[in-house]
Amino acid sequence: MDYMDILSVLLRWGHIVAAILWIGLLYWFNWMYTPFVKTMDPESTKKVVPEMLPRALYFFRWGALWTWAFGLLLLMIVFYHGGLMFDEGVGSWGLPSYVMVAVTFLMWPVYDALAKSPLGKDIRIFGAIAFVLIAVISYAMIHWGEFSYRAYNIHVGAMFGTIMVANVWQRIWGVQKKIIPAIRAGNPPDAALFATAVQRSRHNTYLSVPLVWTMINAHTVVPGSESQLWLLGVILVGWLAVSLMYRKSATVQGM
Repeated sequence: MDYMDILSVLLRWGHIVAAILWIGLLYWFNWMYTPFVKTMDPESTKKVVPEMLPRALYFFRWGALWTWAFGLLLLMIVFYHGGLMFDEGVGSWGLPSYVMVAVTFLMWPVYDALAKSPLGKDIRIFGAIAFVLIAVISYAMIHWGEFSYRAYNIHVGAMFGTIMVANVWQRIWGVQKKIIPAIRAGNPPDAALFATAVQRSRHNTYLSVPLVWTMINAHTVVPGSESQLWLLGVILVGWLAVSLMYRKSATVQGM
């Protein structure tokens, strides 16, 4: 009996269940809850938001953390321990590969600084800059770190997931702890805090669709998939799909 295989299966199960909880709530917040809250009068908002939001945010933030934790353990078991980082006869552990693994988990401060800067105020400009950075990083993973197709996919996904979890705990939950008491007291929340929560939640929504693609990378190997353009194309399609969903959510009405 291979205990590592059993552990891998159990971690995959936990990873997927936690991700469903987290991403499902992410979509609910962005495409259902936010449009609904805009329709409420001040008294209804004062009653509903302090009761509903903390409950949803509890499962939201812990779902995010457990998704990331299970994913990290899977990465270590399947790729680092399991030898899937490099194609046979191509690449090995060394300075380039170690640097690219470090980049995977240390991009949050770079992203955070860009999001706070004037460049982060326009979603299109910010998205263009982010796309160029993703292209450069994935290119370095392939041609400098010599990661395999599955390895560079999962590391781009790990980078997205790390940024998203940091957004949840540092920015979304961080500001909601100030916004919810203000609403409960009948005071208008700080506009800057609200803008931060909306911005980071929106960024997470855009990152989530490509993230799911990287999570299922074992099932996405087709002729030509080893090309970097394959993943970059998936990211663009995912971002387009999210944009269309935002537009649709603004038009759906209650009964």
